[in-house]
Amino acid sequence: MASRALKKYIFFLCFPLIFIFLMYRSFTPCSVQSSDGVMVAAQRYIMGKDSKKYVYNRSMPIIFIGGMPRSGTTLLRVMLDAHPDVRCGEETRVIPRLLSLKQQWLKSPVESKRLEEAGISGDVLDNAVASFTLEIIARHGEPAPRLCNKDPFTLRSAVYLHSLFPKAKFILLIRDGRAVVHSIISRKVTITGFDLNDYRQCLQKWNSAMSAMYSQCLSLGPDICMPVHYEQVVLQPRPWMESLLKFLDIPWNESVLHHEELVDKPGGISISKLERSSDQVIKPINIEALTKWVGQIPEDVVRDMANIAPMLQTLGYDPNANPPDYGKPDQFVLKNTNFIKKNEQLYASKEKELQKQRDLLRKIYNRNKAAQKSGSNSNFEVKGINDKIT
Repeated sequence: MASRALKKYIFFLCFPLIFIFLMYRSFTPCSVQSSDGVMVAAQRYIMGKDSKKYVYNRSMPIIFIGGMPRSGTTLLRVMLDAHPDVRCGEETRVIPRLLSLKQQWLKSPVESKRLEEAGISGDVLDNAVASFTLEIIARHGEPAPRLCNKDPFTLRSAVYLHSLFPKAKFILLIRDGRAVVHSIISRKVTITGFDLNDYRQCLQKWNSAMSAMYSQCLSLGPDICMPVHYEQVVLQPRPWMESLLKFLDIPWNESVLHHEELVDKPGGISISKLERSSDQVIKPINIEALTKWVGQIPEDVVRDMANIAPMLQTLGYDPNANPPDYGKPDQFVLKNTNFIKKNEQLYASKEKELQKQRDLLRKIYNRNKAAQKSGSNSNFEVKGINDKIT
C-alpha cells in the first residue's frame, strides 16, 4: 500500500515537468538543425478567416492584463477586445498556474538540483514556459494583429514574463480594495487562501497580493507597465482609453467605448459562461458598482482599515472615507447608467440567463465528476448550453 502511495506521489511530482517538456517539443514540430547543432524553431502562424497569415512569436508586443479578481480586469479586456486590431479572449486559467508551478520548482533546492541533473537548465525551462504560454494565448481565440491575455494573477510574475516576452506591455488594474473584497465575498468568488466569511482576512490577503503586483509593475517601469484605476476608467472612459491605447501603440477606435454592442455576437467579443463577471460586461460602461461596498463591511474592520490594508493609501485611496470621492462621471457614463436603470428588467433577464447557463455547466461538471469516480464513462449534456445571450 505504501509502495502504491509512493508511486502515486512520484507520478504527480514528475507529471507537470514531463508535460511541459513534451509541450515544448510539440510546439516546435518543424524545427530545423542549424550548422552549430542548435535546434531552431520554424515560423509559427495561424490562418485567419480573412485568409491572412498571422505570425506569432516571442518578439511580438503581447498585452498582459492583470490585477486582483473583481477589480475590473474583465471590463478592460472586453473594451480592448472591441478594438478591431486586438484579441484578448476569456481567462485561460492555466497560464498563472504554470507560472506558479515554475516558481515552486525553483524555490525548492532539491527540485532545482533534479532539474539540473536531468539536463533541464533554466534556459530550457524558460523556453518551455514561453512556448506553452505563447501557444495558449495565440490559439485559444481568433487571430489578430495584437494578442492580449487576461489572467488576473499573471502580474505576480510580470518581471519574469517580460524576460520571456521582451516587447510585451503590462496593464495592472487597480480598484479600491474594499470594493474588491465586498464583491469577492458577496458573489462567492473562490480564491485560494481567501476566507469568504472574514472581511478582515480577505482585506489582508488583498493587501498582500496588490503589494506584490504593484511592486512588479514598478520594477518594470512606466514604459512597460501601466497602472490603471478601475474607478477612473468607468468615470472618464474616453481620456483613459486614449491614454491606454497610446501606451500600447494602438490607434484610437471609437468601438472601445461601446463593447456591449459586440459582446457574444458573431465575430464580436467572446465571453465565458463560467466567469462571474460576464453578466456585468453585457452592460455599457456605468458606475453602478462603484460604492456598493459602503455600509457592508463590519464596523471593527472599517475602524482598523488603515492598518489592515495600508496599500489602500499607497494606491491613492482614503482608508477612512466611506465612500471616498472617486471623482465625477462624464455625460456619456451618466447616460449609460440611466439607460441601465430604465431597462432594469431587460438586463436582469440577461443576467438570469447567464446564471442559468453557468449553473447548467456546473451541473454537467459535477455529474461527469461523479460518473468518473464511480467508474462510469457516461458524459452528460444539457440542451441549449451553447445558446447565445441576446
